[in-house]
Amino acid sequence: MSVVKWTLLSADKLYKNERITLGENLMANNFKKKAKFIGAYIWTLFKGSVLTSVMYFCASAILMMLIMKGEKIDWSNTDVIWTVVCILGAGAYNAISAWANGGMHYEMLVSGNVKRSTLDAYGNEYKMSKHNFAKEYRAWKGFVMGAFTALVPILFGLLCGANQVEIDSGKYGKGVAALIILGFFLSGWTIMPFYCMNKVGMGVSYYLSMLFALIPILISGFMYIGGAYSRRNKAIRQQLLAEQAERAEEEKKKNKKINYGGLPGTKPKKRK
Repeated sequence: MSVVKWTLLSADKLYKNERITLGENLMANNFKKKAKFIGAYIWTLFKGSVLTSVMYFCASAILMMLIMKGEKIDWSNTDVIWTVVCILGAGAYNAISAWANGGMHYEMLVSGNVKRSTLDAYGNEYKMSKHNFAKEYRAWKGFVMGAFTALVPILFGLLCGANQVEIDSGKYGKGVAALIILGFFLSGWTIMPFYCMNKVGMGVSYYLSMLFALIPILISGFMYIGGAYSRRNKAIRQQLLAEQAERAEEEKKKNKKINYGGLPGTKPKKRK
């Protein structure tokens, strides 16, 4: 009996250990899936913001060449106009890019809905090589892509605000000088207006430049939603036109007169 009892206890202990191991493996697999899912989302949204960020970098470089071309730094009406023009140019590209991303992500959402509906109906997922779940439309994605673009203005606003005394006085070392140059090149459209205003004695805080970060966030968010709804409305119009054409074709077939070709004996006689 002791041998049998020992065998049963060993089997029970082995079964419990296998259950614990299986549960740990399932938790690890779920964690890996979630991490992969989140990583794919972050990478997709970051890629969607890269070209927009590059356009704001270009606007910064152009603005620096226009404002800093002379030896004397001032803040004239011409400088204000050039600043507005550069911001509008970068913002226009930002809007176009977000609009296109919204439409593309809406189409990806439709593809995802088809895959999920076939899985629910038939138990098999419809395979689509071009489908990417991370690119499916969600209303918040545009704002996140804009937030990635806004990271650079926020970073330089914080750094320049923390070193404002040295920047305004003109007495700074190599580190602050490198900060100013990088700020002009990468976020000149937010930093340079405050730099010029402070050089003429206005004394404006660089922390306020972080408010400019709202521009890419709002443009990306609302234009992304607008692009998705535009693509949705276009699909609905195309479907309505197709249905109208189909109904018109059916009506045409119903009302079509038979052509007997005028041959004798082919046309039925009319009853009196």
